[in-house]
Amino acid sequence: MNASEANPAPPRWPVLAGILSYLVPGLGQIIQGRVGKGLLFMVSLLGMFFLGQAMGNWRNVYMPDVEGQGQFESGLDKAIRKPLASVYNRWHFAGQFWIGAAAWPAILQFYDVPLPGAEQYPFLQTYQRAPRNWQDEQDLNEFLTNSDKGPDLGWVYTVVAGMLNVLVILDAVTGPAHLPGTSREDRTAATSQATSMEGAAS
Repeated sequence: MNASEANPAPPRWPVLAGILSYLVPGLGQIIQGRVGKGLLFMVSLLGMFFLGQAMGNWRNVYMPDVEGQGQFESGLDKAIRKPLASVYNRWHFAGQFWIGAAAWPAILQFYDVPLPGAEQYPFLQTYQRAPRNWQDEQDLNEFLTNSDKGPDLGWVYTVVAGMLNVLVILDAVTGPAHLPGTSREDRTAATSQATSMEGAAS
């Protein structure tokens, strides 16, 4: 096995590919020429993320508004501490965030930035926006009890999709893992050697 086989070439444009795979899962692999893998990541992770949202009636990906607690006065506090406090109150979004642009509407809604097309489509006015009474356990428990779509499992899907995309980003930056001696040339050489040894033994 020569040096090129033992040390595969690094992936093309690793930083750009990592950023693109964060924005849209698998997009970085696609620009690197690994189209099949990229499409597999894109379809499976985005499918899992949106399925999880649908199971939760589109109410389980959001950043709760904690400004009502009256602890964020300055602009710097609102820009830095407010989102950190929000994620602290609902840690699910720390995992959902890694799915990329698909979770950005929650950030826009958190800062009261209207989504494009929200005036024409009322659904977008509440899409990934925190429920007004997100701290009311009775309301949330009633929603979980009366729903037949498994919203308690839906948010798990969204978090898992986000965390799996961390591995996709890592794959785009570092390239696929290679085990020594598993290249096609190595397998062919091993098969030829075994065949020749069998012939010599007979």
